[in-house]
Amino acid sequence: MPKAIRIHAHGGPEVLTYEDADPGRPGAGQVLIRHTAIGLNFIDVYHRSGLYPPPGGFPLIPGGEAAGVVLSVGADVDWLKAGDRIAYAVNVGAYAEQRVIAADRVVKVPDGISDEQAAGMMLKGMTAEYLLRRTFKVKAGDTILFHAAAGGVGLILGQWAKHLGVTVIGTASSADKIELAKAHGFDHVINY
Repeated sequence: MPKAIRIHAHGGPEVLTYEDADPGRPGAGQVLIRHTAIGLNFIDVYHRSGLYPPPGGFPLIPGGEAAGVVLSVGADVDWLKAGDRIAYAVNVGAYAEQRVIAADRVVKVPDGISDEQAAGMMLKGMTAEYLLRRTFKVKAGDTILFHAAAGGVGLILGQWAKHLGVTVIGTASSADKIELAKAHGFDHVINY
């Protein structure tokens, strides 16, 4: 039986339980995935601690992003097959060995990107895309300021913005983080 980490009530790390979790079989438009890596995000802590309500209530399998291998596909899924490497970012449910998920929520992982990289960058990459292309569509010649330049979103955003021809200013809290941000596209970094 596959296992998952669940929470049944708000609290500290002690409320995380390791339990049997039958993912079921994929229905129409769904895939069954075996996870090989999961991403960890602060929102997982927020769901556990009670800062954010658990989507769908308790019990909850936390985790919003992961990578893995397709085990089987449901009806009407013709672009994925067993053995395909995939990654996704959704609301919750990634802290499991296996899960069923809508096929339209996953992307294929290309060669050259590890499962760990894919699992850890999906939500952060979507956040960077939202900031650079939707909140304010940056273009060559723009100058932007980004706080927490050495964090996961910042490292992706810095490289992307630099590629777009943007002058990128960041903030960071240590000399090591400043150097990391500069190595990932930031032109100037302010040590706060």
